[in-house]
Amino acid sequence: MKSVYFPLSFMLVYPYILFMGAQCMSKKTERINKLMNILKVRGYVSVRELSTLLHVSEMTVRRDLKILQENDVAENISGRIVYNPAHTGIKADAHYTLTQEQQRRNAQKEAIGRFAASLIQADDIIIVDTGSTTEKIISCLPADQNLSVLCYNINILMELRRNPGVNMLFAGGRYHPNTQMFESLEGIDFIRTIRAAKVFLSAAGIHADLGITCMHDYEVPVKQAVLKSSVEKILVADSSKFGLVRSSFICELSEIDTVITDQELSPGWRDYFHEKGITLYTVSESN
Repeated sequence: MKSVYFPLSFMLVYPYILFMGAQCMSKKTERINKLMNILKVRGYVSVRELSTLLHVSEMTVRRDLKILQENDVAENISGRIVYNPAHTGIKADAHYTLTQEQQRRNAQKEAIGRFAASLIQADDIIIVDTGSTTEKIISCLPADQNLSVLCYNINILMELRRNPGVNMLFAGGRYHPNTQMFESLEGIDFIRTIRAAKVFLSAAGIHADLGITCMHDYEVPVKQAVLKSSVEKILVADSSKFGLVRSSFICELSEIDTVITDQELSPGWRDYFHEKGITLYTVSESN
């Protein structure tokens, strides 16, 4: 019989938790992330004011802004830096829901999920991140390999319960309906007690300079905790996520060991992962 572990926090409601986990960021990426948040809140701001707010020189601010301008996140208008809400990389995330995301590029996500599941070995302890692509891994898990799976998302938990051969671990907390994710300080503490062979990480944006990002601040501490608790860090994302930047920074691409995506990934990205020594798998819908 499979065992299910639910921390006490699963049944409680906690105050909103907001922190960015800056320990895992490079100083440059942390600054850029703060800069984007300032622009999103303020709309526009001067270089001098950004220098004061970020506690760096104006020259440093200008270098950071160059990256945002190159990606159409912001523009310099008469000495003021203006946020571009129409930027295709950073989109308004207020109306994001996992249900909507589950309907996009479903065939590609199923192929990615099947291949990801094929990398799992008998007796593995794995962590499956929240997301519409990671969910596809669960239905492909074998029932006879003594697997233990940690999750913190209701859609993944409900899919896991269909597999009687899997030992389920669940990190609970406050429930967020838009992502169907649970998070809390106690849930993160529970994650830190786990040592997993693999984590399958999801992302809403993947950018060569600005790293791996997600939609919501509350996701970040949990994602960073599962990365620290896993030996092999595997990013699963369809090709539409590459080149995008979302509002909340998770980690640098250099922290990832393996990337699994679909065959529509551009040659430039394929070259990038080869140069960085990151294992890349591109899968077709027929796999």
